[in-house]
Formats: sequence, structure tokens, C-alpha cells
Amino acid sequence: MQAIIHLDNIQKSYFMRKQELKVLKGISLEIMKNEYVALMGPSGSGKSTLMNILGCLDSPTGGQYFLNGQNVSEMADNDLADVRNKEIGFVFQQFNLLPRLSAAENVALPLVYAGVGRKQRMEMAMEVLKQVDLVDRSQHRPNELSGGQCQRVAIARALINNPSIILADEPTGNLDSKTSYEIMQIFNKIQDAGNTIVVVTHEEDIANYSKRIVRLRDGIVESDRKQTGAHVHA
Repeated sequence: MQAIIHLDNIQKSYFMRKQELKVLKGISLEIMKNEYVALMGPSGSGKSTLMNILGCLDSPTGGQYFLNGQNVSEMADNDLADVRNKEIGFVFQQFNLLPRLSAAENVALPLVYAGVGRKQRMEMAMEVLKQVDLVDRSQHRPNELSGGQCQRVAIARALINNPSIILADEPTGNLDSKTSYEIMQIFNKIQDAGNTIVVVTHEEDIANYSKRIVRLRDGIVESDRKQTGAHVHA
């Protein structure tokens, strides 16, 4: 089985004047292809910092991070940006959609940067909107969509580049429980289709949809357990 994510003794410190603040204190972790993992931990546990490193938004101060076989922990910023665009699909709590663009145009945005022509972009956008059951709203702008629909658009946008991993940061943080349930069902479907998903959340019921929960505390892995019978919710 191939590890998509391989972390070896990852450390991250921030320096305030001469004081060193250690946020991650040696995290070693493997996430396999097609796994569905929830990262949990109280505020200050280091989970957001770890998320940023996993997403190639930040580099560790120590240790090594291999993403899909590439050592990204020592890459220059512009190479990291390249890896980020190709390998990682992001889903954020705030959706981060552009208000003037339609749902389909928002979904197609990463392909603009990849140099794909408009006709092909739109065809690909409709294809991923199908996966999140939102084809009928493809021409609507974000202000004409509900929160749950906006998050579906954001998930479709994350999928469009066919990334190695989907990283979701508190993806249901702004949604009511019924809509949260629908969004988590979509993540289950995406995983069934062969994608690797990492969800950062502080909510137990959201983490319970995953197949494995990694808990951080004070910058180290406190526990790492597989889930049986995940996402069986009434």
C-alpha cells in the first residue's frame, strides 16, 4: 500500500524575538492512498499548523514531509506552490468563492491557472458539479446559493484538478447539522470514488464520519486509531 503522506519527525517552531515557541514537537504519520482521516485536537494542539504543512502552505523547521513520494519539506516556495496546485484540493470553512462568478466558473478557476481552455474548463466543471449533485445550480452566483450549496461548489473546485489529497479545514463550521450531514455524505462518496481525504475538525460527530482519527495534543500525536462502522448515522 502506498503512503500518499509520509511525515517523519515533523517539527515547527515560531520565533518571537529570541524566544522559540515549539508548536509541533516531532510528528510522524503515514496516510495511505484512499484513506479518510480526521485530525482532531483542542485549540493550541498544533492541528492548524500541521494542516498548513500538509497543504504545503508552510514548511516545517525540522523533519521531513513526503507527499506522493516527493520530499516537499525542503522545496522552494515557487515549487511548493506548484505542488499545491497539482496535488492538493482545499475545502475551507468560509467557502472562499468569488462572488461575481457563477458556480461553474468558481469550480473551473484552478484550471485557468493550469492553462486549460474555456470550453474544456466548463465541461470539466460540469462533470465535478455532477459529483456533488449541483448541476442544476451551475449558473447561479454564490449569493443565490445556500451555505450548503456554496460548500458543494467549494468541494467541486477542490476536485477539479484530480488532486492526490483533499484537505478540508472545519468544512461544516458554518453549516447547520442537517447540511453538515449532507456535506459529510458527499465526502464519503468522494472517498468511495478513490480520493484521499484529511478533515481537520474539533467536532466529534464530524470526525466520526472518517475511518481513522488522529488526535494531537501539545504538538504531538496523542492517539491514532482506526474507526470501525464509521459514518453510520441516523
